[in-house]
Amino acid sequence: MRQSLAERDITACIPPKKSRKSKPPYDWHLYKKRHLIENMSAKLKDWRRVATRYDRCAHTFMSEIHIAASFIFSLKE
Repeated sequence: MRQSLAERDITACIPPKKSRKSKPPYDWHLYKKRHLIENMSAKLKDWRRVATRYDRCAHTFMSEIHIAASFIFSLKE
């Protein structure tokens, strides 16, 4: 998998397992940003209306995502 990514000039951002003997390089900063985005999308899935996408209009759905994200952010502080 890493070889196919390297052929397309894509840097792998998933760290190797600690038990691995030869550790290939990865972009730590990119992995940290990716991890934050994945955690936020997982928290948004807790909101049933957002997870099942009840609304058909894209602008209404996006506004619900903004409301849920701002509420999640306010709980964090």
